Amino acid sequence: MKKKEITKNMTIGEVMKSNEKLADVFMGFGMHCFSCPVSQMETIEQAAAVHGIELDFLLKKLNENNK
Repeated sequence: MKKKEITKNMTIGEVMKSNEKLADVFMGFGMHCFSCPVSQMETIEQAAAVHGIELDFLLKKLNENNK
Protein backbone atom coordinates (compact mmCIF):
# COMPACT_ATOMS: atom_id res chain seq x y z
CA MET A 1 0.00 0.00 0.00
CA LYS A 2 1.40 3.36 -1.03
CA LYS A 3 1.59 6.04 1.65
CA LYS A 4 -0.07 9.41 1.18
CA GLU A 5 2.17 11.99 -0.46
CA ILE A 6 3.61 14.56 1.94
CA THR A 7 2.82 18.13 0.91
CA LYS A 8 3.94 21.58 2.05
CA ASN A 9 0.56 22.23 3.70
CA MET A 10 0.75 19.27 6.06
CA THR A 11 1.80 19.94 9.63
CA ILE A 12 4.92 18.33 11.00
CA GLY A 13 2.70 16.64 13.59
CA GLU A 14 0.57 15.08 10.83
CA VAL A 15 3.66 13.76 9.08
CA MET A 16 5.08 12.31 12.28
CA LYS A 17 1.78 10.58 13.13
CA SER A 18 1.75 8.92 9.71
CA ASN A 19 5.41 7.80 9.84
CA GLU A 20 7.60 8.25 12.93
CA LYS A 21 10.67 7.13 10.94
CA LEU A 22 10.65 10.51 9.17
CA ALA A 23 12.13 12.05 12.32
CA ASP A 24 15.51 11.02 10.86
CA VAL A 25 14.87 13.14 7.77
CA PHE A 26 13.90 16.17 9.84
CA MET A 27 16.98 15.73 12.04
CA GLY A 28 19.18 15.39 8.96
CA PHE A 29 18.09 18.90 8.01
CA GLY A 30 18.81 20.18 11.53
CA MET A 31 15.10 20.37 12.28
CA HIS A 32 14.42 19.03 15.74
CA CYS A 33 11.00 20.70 15.74
CA PHE A 34 9.13 17.43 15.21
CA SER A 35 9.15 17.00 19.00
CA CYS A 36 8.13 20.59 19.74
CA PRO A 37 4.50 21.46 20.60
CA VAL A 38 4.52 23.99 17.73
CA SER A 39 4.90 21.07 15.30
CA GLN A 40 1.20 20.34 15.75
CA MET A 41 0.35 23.67 14.11
CA GLU A 42 3.37 24.50 11.93
CA THR A 43 3.28 23.37 8.30
CA ILE A 44 6.29 21.90 6.57
CA GLU A 45 6.43 25.03 4.42
CA GLN A 46 6.54 27.29 7.50
CA ALA A 47 9.16 25.15 9.22
CA ALA A 48 11.36 25.10 6.12
CA ALA A 49 11.18 28.91 5.90
CA VAL A 50 12.07 29.33 9.59
CA HIS A 51 15.04 26.98 9.25
CA GLY A 52 16.22 28.34 5.90
CA ILE A 53 15.72 25.00 4.16
CA GLU A 54 14.81 24.59 0.49
CA LEU A 55 11.20 23.39 0.62
CA ASP A 56 11.16 21.27 -2.54
CA PHE A 57 14.30 19.38 -1.50
CA LEU A 58 12.88 18.71 1.98
CA LEU A 59 9.60 17.43 0.51
CA LYS A 60 11.52 15.22 -1.94
CA LYS A 61 13.51 13.63 0.89
CA LEU A 62 10.44 13.18 3.11
CA ASN A 63 8.52 11.48 0.31
CA GLU A 64 11.48 9.27 -0.68
CA ASN A 65 11.67 8.01 2.91
CA ASN A 66 7.92 7.68 3.46
CA LYS A 67 7.73 3.93 2.91
